[in-house]
Amino acid sequence: MSEEKTMGDTKMVTFRLSEQMFAIEMAALVEIREWEDPTPLPSVPSFIKGVTNLRGHVVPVIGLAERLGWPPSQLHDRSCILVVNIGEKQAGFLVDEVADIVTINREDIQPAPDIETDDANVIDGLVQVSRRGRAEEGEKDEIMVSLLNLEKLSVTRHLDLAA
Repeated sequence: MSEEKTMGDTKMVTFRLSEQMFAIEMAALVEIREWEDPTPLPSVPSFIKGVTNLRGHVVPVIGLAERLGWPPSQLHDRSCILVVNIGEKQAGFLVDEVADIVTINREDIQPAPDIETDDANVIDGLVQVSRRGRAEEGEKDEIMVSLLNLEKLSVTRHLDLAA
């Protein structure tokens, strides 16, 4: 992380994928959309669900669970698409549920473990966050959230195929 990214607070949107919580920088978020079936495309990786129209722009929709090597997300009434900026491109990620918007002090972010994988480490770090509403009930209920690095998901080379 650059020095300017290591100081101060940052806002993150947290979301659930399977039983795990993830977060991305609010600055990358364009919008949160209800799930709607994208238009499928031939000859693209299986994690690219298709494309959707976002105010006149074609945006690829990616099954984030599949991209991470997990079983595909089961669609339900809280399934949604996080439309994000990755560099100069946009992509929509299918997630199981948006949880909250939280402010995280960058000094509280712990480094991701150095685990040898075939893929680049897509986790920038880990942080404990309070679950909404639990503190009001007098409970201390925190959960570990993985901070997702959108650039390292390596979807941009596939975005050109889908766009």
